[in-house]
Amino acid sequence: MAVRLRLQRIGKPKKPYYRLVVIDQKSKRDGQSIEILGQYDPMALDNKLNINMDRVNYWLGVGAKVSETVAVLIKKESSV
Repeated sequence: MAVRLRLQRIGKPKKPYYRLVVIDQKSKRDGQSIEILGQYDPMALDNKLNINMDRVNYWLGVGAKVSETVAVLIKKESSV
């Protein structure tokens, strides 16, 4: 099973809110996730971003792939 770190939308219409999740690569966008690693609120003034970097590093260590958007968010979080 190939796993991927990607965003899962949980917000209302016109008010996006995302979870950073570990999910099977073949699952739907809002399918069942393996683990929740953080949250991202693009509508907040400071683009509120919370990521559990210990768990992200664990999943990357066991071979999980990262989506392009999540790679940008991880880079942004690690530079802070």
